[in-house]
Amino acid sequence: MSKKMVILGGGESGVGAAILAKKEGYEVFLSDGGQLKNTYRSDLQNHGILFEEGGHSESRILDADEVMKSPGIPDKTPMVKAIRAKGIPVISEIELAWRHKGDGRVIGITGSNGKSTTTALTYHICRHGGLDAALVGNIGYSFARQVAEDPKQWYVCEISSFQLDDIHAFRSEIAILTNITEDHLDRYDYKFENYIASKFRITMNQTAEDYFIYCADDPIIKKYIDQFEIHSNPLPFTMQQDINQGGSIRNGQMNINTGSEKLQMSIYDFALKGIHNQYNTMAAGIASATVGIRKEKIREAIQSFEALEHRMEYVSTVRGVEFINDSKATNVNSTWYALESMEKPTILILGGVDKGNDYSLIRDLVKEKVKAIVCLGVDNRKIHEAFQQDVPLMVNTASAEEAVKAAFHFATKGDVVLLSPACASFDLFKNYEDRGRQFKEAVRDL
Repeated sequence: MSKKMVILGGGESGVGAAILAKKEGYEVFLSDGGQLKNTYRSDLQNHGILFEEGGHSESRILDADEVMKSPGIPDKTPMVKAIRAKGIPVISEIELAWRHKGDGRVIGITGSNGKSTTTALTYHICRHGGLDAALVGNIGYSFARQVAEDPKQWYVCEISSFQLDDIHAFRSEIAILTNITEDHLDRYDYKFENYIASKFRITMNQTAEDYFIYCADDPIIKKYIDQFEIHSNPLPFTMQQDINQGGSIRNGQMNINTGSEKLQMSIYDFALKGIHNQYNTMAAGIASATVGIRKEKIREAIQSFEALEHRMEYVSTVRGVEFINDSKATNVNSTWYALESMEKPTILILGGVDKGNDYSLIRDLVKEKVKAIVCLGVDNRKIHEAFQQDVPLMVNTASAEEAVKAAFHFATKGDVVLLSPACASFDLFKNYEDRGRQFKEAVRDL
């Protein structure tokens, strides 16, 4: 008898998991409470996978031997509660992918901020260095779909805390933890410790042959690292101390030492600018050195990398006013990093769905650098309360076009308009990509 696998959720990770499970001989049924995108519906039909949308058939789901839950579905939904109450094992898509990846190995990257950039840069270095690698996880193809359709020797995988919550045997030979700041607390009973524990799960199944690359300057990682049993080789990266192994930046010079490889490089040669990107570059450089990529190749790749769309992406300069799209900044810390790298007077576009934001974190930077705030969201009261004492110019807008016009109105030659919302986008947009694209279109229409 083949094992009955129910897939809950029909987005990229759900459909990828369904395709892999079917290929591996499971009896697969996918259930989505909403409507499937046309491309995903076609994928399921083409692979002969049974599915439902617009609701869940409880009896059928509770007949599963195992459930793969998409990361976007919270544990507190009635369907997930019923599955757990019945004792049916729940796994995440990366767990399923890992189970069937054969000899492939994983570079897993997690953290509250910087993980997409670090993942993309690590992948860029690996490919430039000749590694047979795929870019998977939150950033592109689902890990499961890649394993099903085009297996590789290495998977450079961006992993969210939600994906780590339902792993059992999943193991990253190389794990990167960029930093931990308060985010998604609505999913963790508003307990920061629960979210911290979730991030450290990336080390859970690592062995003495593996590597754990982490930011030694991050106050939360520093405070909590000793509470977790970590068996892998630590490779910290830092700008604040001298270390024997790992990565450090001192006097404008990056030094990487993994034991087998040593690399030196000037930070002025980095393609990515800003202090936060120096941390991301160290992490990616260390990871690449541990998989045996030659230092010349690492150096070349760090110099030639192009920034991601929606992450501090230069859009255009209109009448001396520069526009930057940082729509991927969906929490306050991401916006802190964006503001920290601003060198000109800034008009900041903020707002959206607040995930329990503490705006006091960016108050000093706002006072120092921001001359006007344009709110882009349905409910902007919290932003007004946070900054009304510090920023004389504040206005509410309800579309990307309105926000861009208002910001341009406040700006003078030599200013920067920065879209770095510190919030999720679901009140006015489909997702942060949609928000970023609408922003770019509005800038081009000025």
